[in-house]
Amino acid sequence: MIMISAKKLDKAELHKEIDLIQACITRMANNSFLLKGWLVSIVAVILALSPDQFNKPIVFLTVTMVTISFWYLDAFFLRTEKMYRKMYTWVLEKRGIGDREKQYDLNPHRFDDEVEGIWKVMFSKTLFPFYGIVIGIIAFSFIIIYGETMLDIICRCRN
Repeated sequence: MIMISAKKLDKAELHKEIDLIQACITRMANNSFLLKGWLVSIVAVILALSPDQFNKPIVFLTVTMVTISFWYLDAFFLRTEKMYRKMYTWVLEKRGIGDREKQYDLNPHRFDDEVEGIWKVMFSKTLFPFYGIVIGIIAFSFIIIYGETMLDIICRCRN
């Protein structure tokens, strides 16, 4: 359903709409930034304060699961940001010809098919290096702190 208004689109209306979309893009980017900061803090605290009396595999798995959870959330925010960027472009194109369809509609999911899936975003060149390094640091720290590999611990637990 395309609604083309007889009234010419006011520039103030266009600016307000794109300002709202830009605010959503900024919020998604800020959420992504905050997630990374929280992740680094949580991982550092868990690795620094985990005493030897804790079950080593549980500590390792907890830190790894927290990292994967934050990685997924970060991918969600990045994907949503990309959908808002598609919406921004769409609004500029449609409003340029006077089309008021879905004016002020900030639901980005109508652009789901135009943005790659969340798993592809997780392994994108912007997220994979950061979270891959964090998981590498977790594994390396675990080996240094406990002097064993995860495989050694798993094998010992089976005996």
